[in-house]
Amino acid sequence: MISIELVRSQPDAVREALRKRGEDAPVDEILEVDARRRSSIAESDRLRARRNEVSRQLGRTKERPPELIDEMRAVGSRIKELGADIAELEGELHELLLGLPNLPDESAPVGPDDDANVLVRTMGEPAELDFEPLPHWELGERLGIIDFARGVKLSGSRFYVLKGKGARLQRALIDWMLDLHTEERGYVELYLPDLVSRDTATASGQLPKFADTMYHDDEDDLWMVPTAEVPIANLFRDEILEPGEVPMSFVAHTPCFRREKAAAGRETRGIKRGHQFEKVELFKFVEPEASDDALEELLADAERVCERLGIPHRVLLLSTGSMGGAAAKTYDVEMWAPGVREWLEVSSCSNCTDYQARRARVRYRPERGAPAKLVHTLNGSGLGVPRVMISIMESYQQADGSIVVPPVLRPYTGFERID
Repeated sequence: MISIELVRSQPDAVREALRKRGEDAPVDEILEVDARRRSSIAESDRLRARRNEVSRQLGRTKERPPELIDEMRAVGSRIKELGADIAELEGELHELLLGLPNLPDESAPVGPDDDANVLVRTMGEPAELDFEPLPHWELGERLGIIDFARGVKLSGSRFYVLKGKGARLQRALIDWMLDLHTEERGYVELYLPDLVSRDTATASGQLPKFADTMYHDDEDDLWMVPTAEVPIANLFRDEILEPGEVPMSFVAHTPCFRREKAAAGRETRGIKRGHQFEKVELFKFVEPEASDDALEELLADAERVCERLGIPHRVLLLSTGSMGGAAAKTYDVEMWAPGVREWLEVSSCSNCTDYQARRARVRYRPERGAPAKLVHTLNGSGLGVPRVMISIMESYQQADGSIVVPPVLRPYTGFERID
């Protein structure tokens, strides 16, 4: 959430920053509601001061002038009215601020959509196979490791069943990524709830804007997580972290649930877009001055997975119109999939600055006795499993239709080939 102090002190700068994101921000409405709220607070403070003054005056004498008694009754009633007005205005202001996305970093390329994204680097060259590569959905069905028909029978479109070595390959990939991030990079592994409260979903930035893409349990008002970022961002909600506790780095594997609403056609084939999928998520809490470097470290950790798997990947710096609402700066990591001949996004690494921390009220003390400050939060997939599975299947397929397992995964799968 953007601070009201920033909107109040630099309204034109906020308007311009959000215009770069394609947002017609209600800055004037925010300022008007804030002005009314502050005016009501000032009047309430004046009346309370007057009431205190009269109380002291009456305390020094036994006289109770009727006009003062009548005045105090009116003052009390007005203070009560103002309290209700202030609460309503604060709720209205809070909702308006919740609807604003984060301000983009100055280094983010300005543009309305993906066409304005900037290619940062490409690591590895897509190999030219000496046979016509198959897309993963054909490979999966021929090898008996993906069953699309039964997934649809069980749950509807955009669901599938992994079988045998397909299920084992996914489990191996998840275990290997968790070990890589914890044992080599020092991330602390978490096991998290798959259902979160409305407050948790709101503080992370998912609600209210993305309510229509999330699955919801009406009876208990619980929301199925679209990513582990949501619960991790709230681990320390309403807390002040003590000196030395920041930075923190966490990793978690969760199923993710999203109402994918992509256009019909080729985009929907296979396991690229599903309503339920697995993901390994990376998350950092850092001091504000360290968040730029932390984003580069997070990106390197995501890229390391691609490199160890031996699959070409590329990095894009996202435009202001392509970033998620909570992000100030985002890199996408994309892996090459030769069967579909696409670069598939497997990670979005974002610096959310203090946007989530302000919503969740997560603060830290730089040193003992110092005033508490908002932390900066960062997140990125490490990596998203289905699209990595696609890249593995299509990149390691053989002319005879089999799939060779990448060397780093063989200790986890217990087999070297799917045929």
